[in-house]
Amino acid sequence: MTKFSRRAVLAGGAALGVIAAAPRPAKAAATRQNTIRYGAAVRYATTLDPSSVKIAGPVQVGICQIFDTLVKSPSGTFATTPEQFEPLLAERWETNETRTEWRFFLRRGVQFHKGYGELTAADVAFVFSRHLDPTILTYTKTSYSNIAAVDAPSSHEVVFTLHRPDPLFCDCLTPTGAYIYSRKAYEELGEAGFAYGPIGSGPYQVESAGPEQSVLLAANPDYFDGPAQIPYFRMDFIADTTARTLAFASGEVDVIEGARSPGWATALANWAPETQFDFTRPGSHNYLELNLTRPPLDDLRVRHALRLAIDASAIAGAFGDFGQPMLGIIAPGIPGTLLPEQNADADVPDKIAKARELLAEAGFPNGLSIPCYTSAREDYASIMLMLQEQLRAAGITLDLQIVDHATFLADNRRDKNNLTLTSFTYPPVPTRPFQDMLAGFSVVKADGSGGRNLSHYGVAIPGCDELLNKTMDEADFEKRAELANEMEVRVHKDVPVIPVITLSYIVARSPRIDLGYQISAGHPYWRYDRARFAEV
Repeated sequence: MTKFSRRAVLAGGAALGVIAAAPRPAKAAATRQNTIRYGAAVRYATTLDPSSVKIAGPVQVGICQIFDTLVKSPSGTFATTPEQFEPLLAERWETNETRTEWRFFLRRGVQFHKGYGELTAADVAFVFSRHLDPTILTYTKTSYSNIAAVDAPSSHEVVFTLHRPDPLFCDCLTPTGAYIYSRKAYEELGEAGFAYGPIGSGPYQVESAGPEQSVLLAANPDYFDGPAQIPYFRMDFIADTTARTLAFASGEVDVIEGARSPGWATALANWAPETQFDFTRPGSHNYLELNLTRPPLDDLRVRHALRLAIDASAIAGAFGDFGQPMLGIIAPGIPGTLLPEQNADADVPDKIAKARELLAEAGFPNGLSIPCYTSAREDYASIMLMLQEQLRAAGITLDLQIVDHATFLADNRRDKNNLTLTSFTYPPVPTRPFQDMLAGFSVVKADGSGGRNLSHYGVAIPGCDELLNKTMDEADFEKRAELANEMEVRVHKDVPVIPVITLSYIVARSPRIDLGYQISAGHPYWRYDRARFAEV
């Protein structure tokens, strides 16, 4: 197993040294019996509008309390097959044999917040028509590109017509971009007013919010499934890991977004064994995307050498129970993923020696240097520093700059990096990573108008677009998984992207908060409407 320097292993772990010195949680905190206080790892809420591209990831924890979707996965996990999805705003649904038409029948009597009236099919059609409008930029717009039309034939009936079959269509109706909001409110308030005063139908409604201030949500007294047990949910914004950890340690907040850096959760658990940790599997998918338009990464031998020099198991091990090594683009355990017997490097006895051999063949007998940058966020920085050290053993130097997360994301959208560590949370849909990261139509553009394909796969060199099209035309779920595996083999051969690890999204929770269900998988945010105060 590869060994790491202390700097690499403890990267981003500034909070570790202060935990032991932190005061024990104050008993006074237990008297705050009407509010859940959540500490989010971001400076402020740029918006609470679920359709806005300005959403900061951690703020989605607050947003998901405000809105409902048509259907949902079981609480605390993903639905992995079509029959596992559960009703929410839709009481029931049906589809045709080709899986190209989906009809949803809405629950009657669902009320929007603050007197905005009953939720109807017109509101649902409005939300998705904005995704379909090419002149409107909406959050995760490409996720809805398979929808040809959305119609409301009656007040409580919505029909989606798809371009292509989709046996897992319900999955794209569950994340943030599919939250249903009031058309009347959006048109009355406008984009600016809706940003901090959105109107949904969820278990909590906005009490107060604004730029650079905490978000306070109050239980919706008219929620169709009964009001939340805890009257208020407050989201405080504490971007600094040390400050956030101390706020939790002192009892100032009940729940915090954890630091996905090696050792953080272990140190906190050792200090406060009663801390509850909620974490998702597979969590975020971390990939090294190689820009095929930039020498020397346009040479397959160099890309192959990079993959050989990376020990994903060692990197995952540094994160303990929260990390898993990846072999394919699809996360382990999800249908279609690359199988161990399909790993072209499995039988290479000395991977570092083979990597050096490939570099020499490519014209770099003395090694090479690759300029690149990464985010200062703990998970990005720690993984990249470990990768930097591993690659050095094969003669590959990462000339690495660490920048703030906002700059990192903005520069990635403008195709400025040579080699980029990316982190996405994908549902168990075999085609989704290929659509987002590897399809020619989603290639990044220098003007910021492109997609997430930072490698230029399918444009710089032939990619998997033909196979992806074939997969997207398949209505049978099991056959889709087989075709996805064919794409895995193709990508493994071409090495435009190197899968590294999956990393669980971590939340530390005070034992006084009983969530009401167990977290095992799913998107990195969940509801608190079933939560109650437990005896501690």
